[in-house]
Amino acid sequence: MSADAPRTIRMHPNDNVAIVVNDGGLAAGTRLADGLILREHVPQGHKVALADLLEGDAVVRYDVAIGYALAPIPAGSWIAETLLAMPAARGLDALPVSTRVGAAPAPLAGFTFEGYRNADGSVGTRNILAITTTVQCVAGVVEHAVRRIKAELLPQYPNVDDVVALEHSYGCGVAIDAPGAEIPIRTVRNLALNPNFGGQPMVVSLGCEKLQPARLFPKGLIPILGDAGPAHVCLQDAGHAGFQSMIDAIMGIAADKLKVLNARRRESCPASELVVGVQCGGSDAFSGVTANPAVGFATDLLVRAGAAVMFSETTEVRDGIAQLTARAATPAVAEAMIREMAWYDDYLQRGGVDRSANTTPGNKKGGLSNIVEKAMGSIVKSGTAPIAGVLAPGEKLRQKGLVYAATPASDFICGTLQMAAGMNLHVFTTGRGTPYGLAAVPVIKVATRSELAARWHDLMDVNAGRIATGEATIEETGWELFRLLLDVASGRKTWAEQWRLHNALVLFNPAPVT
Repeated sequence: MSADAPRTIRMHPNDNVAIVVNDGGLAAGTRLADGLILREHVPQGHKVALADLLEGDAVVRYDVAIGYALAPIPAGSWIAETLLAMPAARGLDALPVSTRVGAAPAPLAGFTFEGYRNADGSVGTRNILAITTTVQCVAGVVEHAVRRIKAELLPQYPNVDDVVALEHSYGCGVAIDAPGAEIPIRTVRNLALNPNFGGQPMVVSLGCEKLQPARLFPKGLIPILGDAGPAHVCLQDAGHAGFQSMIDAIMGIAADKLKVLNARRRESCPASELVVGVQCGGSDAFSGVTANPAVGFATDLLVRAGAAVMFSETTEVRDGIAQLTARAATPAVAEAMIREMAWYDDYLQRGGVDRSANTTPGNKKGGLSNIVEKAMGSIVKSGTAPIAGVLAPGEKLRQKGLVYAATPASDFICGTLQMAAGMNLHVFTTGRGTPYGLAAVPVIKVATRSELAARWHDLMDVNAGRIATGEATIEETGWELFRLLLDVASGRKTWAEQWRLHNALVLFNPAPVT
């Protein structure tokens, strides 16, 4: 098929729609390969009706009813999102449990990367000094100190990759003992324990905040008084005479920590030591066709290699809950997934919204009609492996295999929670395009379309759009991503790292603010 020939993709033989592949879409009067003639212009990524649909008929993509026609839709028509009524959410009872757990695939041995081994058994892909905080009040001081540390100290320690402030908006003015308050507290705690920080984080507090250091880091959890000396600076301590005194104290501890981190060296580690978070943002109709299936293939490779992989975004998998519980390794895992979905259903209801609030204007412009269609494409990032465990928001991961880490779908909150869980490598797919990045964890960006990959050539790390045009297969792109993961884990910089594109960490706090 020539590059400019009309091309559409039908995901399943039972589907009564296909999406348009061609850049710029297809004009009215275009004859498709099966002889169907388009009645109107259909934009790229949008759906064309393959058969006449009556009012109330199901519109089927991925062999799933993604909506119901609000009016008759003749074959060859563009099915815009305004023509569809969204299905009701699947109930959380009578779900299939562990019915699609097949035999374990053959282990994938022999793959390694060069990482930093930590005393707690984890492995980092970067060697970073982290400065965490107990409250947002100290953010300005810490930001100033980090600039000084990078300019004056970091050049003396060439084996340290960076200095990162774990700034957040929590710590005071909050109902700190309310239900739900444990989520942001354990998130801040576990962020500081990320493998890329080498067990050497610093803590800066104000003194009067609700979230005191002793509550954030219970005794013995983190070496506030470790081999590198005291790791805690309290700005309200009587010993600080002015701003410069605070900066000097932070820089003094930073120098001691940098010496410890600088002595570390990369060493060969099996791929089983990777902890990968997968996520999508700025999704389009190609996400479930190209990038996410390729990520799903790489996810299966990682699981076979013994690694841990987290997929997340509760509202973006809620409509596929039956698919997920069927893949649960045990009934207990299925029950945990259902519990997290039910909690989030209640959380949205309290806020006066439902799952339809997820889909963005950009998603719809990219061809995704609603959250049901979006969810079907999002789930495929998880591959086909059994789901071995479930994490509540902010919890730390302590197992291998495929894990559902419950998070909101917000890119920044999801990334923050996966980082708190312990990920040392991040995969992010996008169809509309986003410069998303994290300061502490390398982010590999996968484009769903070749046009985006070409236009954002110095922001996208992998072009999965070649799958849609037939230039590459899902398997080939999945292997490409898997090998890139090992290279990046060994120190190769992603585009986001090269440009130092770092989004702020955003906590999930469902508790009241006082």
